[in-house]
Amino acid sequence: MKFYRPAHLWKIYFAIASMLILIGSMIYTDYLADRLAEGERDKVQIFVNTLKVLSDTSRESLNRDLRYETENLRLVLRDIPVILVDEQGNISGVYNIRGDAEKALARMKKSDLPPIEGEGYAHRIYYSYSRTLTWLTYFPFVQMGILLVFFILALVSLSAARRAEQNRVWVGMAKETAHQLGTPISGIMGWIEYLKELQPGAPEYANVLKELERDVQKLELIADRFSKIGSAPELQVQPLKPILLEVTDYIRSRLPRQVTLHCDCDRFPDLTVRINKHLFEWVVENLLRNALDALKGKGSITIWVERVKNKAVIYIKDTGHGIPSGKFKTIFDPGYTTKKRGWGLGLSLAKRIIEDYHGGKIYVKESRLDEGTTFAVELPMVD
Repeated sequence: MKFYRPAHLWKIYFAIASMLILIGSMIYTDYLADRLAEGERDKVQIFVNTLKVLSDTSRESLNRDLRYETENLRLVLRDIPVILVDEQGNISGVYNIRGDAEKALARMKKSDLPPIEGEGYAHRIYYSYSRTLTWLTYFPFVQMGILLVFFILALVSLSAARRAEQNRVWVGMAKETAHQLGTPISGIMGWIEYLKELQPGAPEYANVLKELERDVQKLELIADRFSKIGSAPELQVQPLKPILLEVTDYIRSRLPRQVTLHCDCDRFPDLTVRINKHLFEWVVENLLRNALDALKGKGSITIWVERVKNKAVIYIKDTGHGIPSGKFKTIFDPGYTTKKRGWGLGLSLAKRIIEDYHGGKIYVKESRLDEGTTFAVELPMVD
């Protein structure tokens, strides 16, 4: 079952939609900027043409009116910075420039805007884009930043909402499972007591009844674990070695004949951690069962502990089929499983128990196809 995949598609769709909006906006903004740039150059050209008319001394009768109109043409320029340069290269006119005109002229000469050729005291006209047009050219980058922030906030919000919904589903399912297990467990316990009364002290039944009682206790423990999901568990300082030996002994008695399980805790026998024993056992059992599934009835499982700085690290290694490197994180996603049966919640719940409840870390340390996998569980150590 891989029902987790569709839940991730919305992120891809959302990213594609955001990119399309951004690209469309940038194209449209670039189009507007080009049109405005052409308009501003046309305005400067109109101003230059007017200056040419004014410089024509043969039309003295029009000079008076045109000089008056020149002042009105300042309104045409609006906030377009313009500098007039004569034939000797000296500044002969300045429009819409604040500050040092020489520095402004130097910047205009270095820009990509070619000057407009004129005559007389307006031999060459330099200009630059208005503030409005300059701001418009920066707008796509501002919009990109805004969309990026919006995209990140949307991802965080939607992920948090989805995680909260998953939590409610898991908690509800876990508590309902614990409730449903209660009735058959009580019934099995009653039948065990009944069998004891039918054949008191019979040696052929003793071992069977002992294992049945042990399995019933395990079922009670499982029900107790499920009932704790969704509430903060009580943590106690516990030594690692006896807990790991207890779990491995239980699993070892139920292994296929061609599978071996070895637990090496003697190198660091005194490591202690703050854990909830029942939940931690659940995690170790889950990893061991996953390792057993990977072996397919033949191979070995090794579990050992190490001290790394202030952390106790439990390693569980199998000689199974291995995990592709691209799936090291995916296997902890809710619903991910390669089995034909199962919900794919085991490793996800294990990750939640270790990281959310115990402040530790669980991950795939290494894995090679057809050679095996090593899981690592890190827990803060108690001195």
